Amino acid sequence: MTLLPEDISLNEVETSCRKSHHPEEIKTNLTHRLNRIEGQIRGIKGMVERDVYCDDIITQLSATQSALNSVANVLLDGHLKGCVKNRLAEGDEEVLDELAKTIAKLIRK
Repeated sequence: MTLLPEDISLNEVETSCRKSHHPEEIKTNLTHRLNRIEGQIRGIKGMVERDVYCDDIITQLSATQSALNSVANVLLDGHLKGCVKNRLAEGDEEVLDELAKTIAKLIRK
């Protein structure tokens, strides 16, 4: 399951030549979080199929959204302290425009 903003295709993500270099501990943490979220989504799907009460499903959706926001926060933190910091140190100020767009995508919910 791939969750992407509406204006980004999976093909664009796969063909990007830029890469992040997350420490193994962070990758493991993110992978565990995403696996739990994947399980939550499957659980919500099952709730819909079993005609569970709407309010209960909405509660689970809210918990899942919170978990996704947490993953985004971890990634954003690493992006700021790694990618953005390094590119600014190299004199690449275009990263600030990219960062502004990224933050706009995160808050346009």
